[in-house]
Amino acid sequence: MAKYDVAAYIWPSYTGDEPRSRMFWREGMGEWQSVKNAVSKFKGHDWPRRPLWGYVNEADPYVMQMEIDAAADHGVNVFIYDWYWYDGRPFLEQCLDHGFLGAKNNSRMRFYLMWANHDANHLWNIDLSDSNGSTVIWRGSVSRSEFENVAHRVIERYFFHPCYYKIDGCPVFMLYDLQNLIRGLGGVENTRRALDWFREETVRAGFPGLHLQLTAWRETSVNLSGVDASASGTTSAATQLLGFDSITNYQFVHFTNIDRPYPEILADVAAEWKRIDAEYSVPYFPHISLGWDNNPRYRGFRPGIMRETTPENIERGLRMAKEYIDTHSLPVPLMTINSWNEWTETSYLEPDSLNGYGYLEAVRRVFSE
Repeated sequence: MAKYDVAAYIWPSYTGDEPRSRMFWREGMGEWQSVKNAVSKFKGHDWPRRPLWGYVNEADPYVMQMEIDAAADHGVNVFIYDWYWYDGRPFLEQCLDHGFLGAKNNSRMRFYLMWANHDANHLWNIDLSDSNGSTVIWRGSVSRSEFENVAHRVIERYFFHPCYYKIDGCPVFMLYDLQNLIRGLGGVENTRRALDWFREETVRAGFPGLHLQLTAWRETSVNLSGVDASASGTTSAATQLLGFDSITNYQFVHFTNIDRPYPEILADVAAEWKRIDAEYSVPYFPHISLGWDNNPRYRGFRPGIMRETTPENIERGLRMAKEYIDTHSLPVPLMTINSWNEWTETSYLEPDSLNGYGYLEAVRRVFSE
């Protein structure tokens, strides 16, 4: 068994198998369309980057067999799948259901879900992202009855899989957008009741409990009423009120200015970890992001680009995460990475035409020594 659990997020859009994805990516290859058509926006911009494996369908189990081997060989042993529920049904499940779960070698990896319960808008459609990217298509917030549908689906469909990631026997389930969760369920008290019910259903299914993990952003005021601003509190207070078991991050861009060289950003990351240690009562699993540049999603230029994201600098961040694990009493030696394949946000481990296997080799050097 590996000494560390290195978990990389997966953005499951690099497949054309989901019919509803055609409204965003009409070429039928998912968001590979935006990667393939990306161009340099200014002199010195290191786009276009191209995937060394090609524009593969990650819902193909044979493709995922290759990717699982590459990940596991370099020390990445957990995938965290972004999971969506829009308009009363799941969205983009095929990458997990057909690809990972269909791969013959998936026992080399474990996986868990992050419910990406943010609103869906025209950000994914490059024909509309520049002008009206904030227009909401589907709401990510759900009512109590919809929440119960979500819970039953993940319990019955995923928690029982032998590769599902657990802490002390409890399936781990991450929530992305705390405010959207509270808004849909009608306030913090109703949200706590819904989460308690989710735990009870997980126990009723035969597990010792449910490990609820929250995506941590910068410390902000949270609307606890779900209706207006009459009742507000901090993210850390809401985390405790709702009974989350742990937190981690999804992206550096969520809590610091990323329009700088990577070594400068790492100093802010270390400070954020120190703040979390002081202000949160639940375990924090360290997170490292590999970059940020979402210009492939736009025709015009989008400011805010993480610079100097070389494999050598990324390795410095990974060693920070390893040291954090080694010096904290955590339930499991888990860290999260953004990401396995966030190509349109320029934050991925998959090999490319710029760095080759450099990022994966950095993971191997740090966590497989």
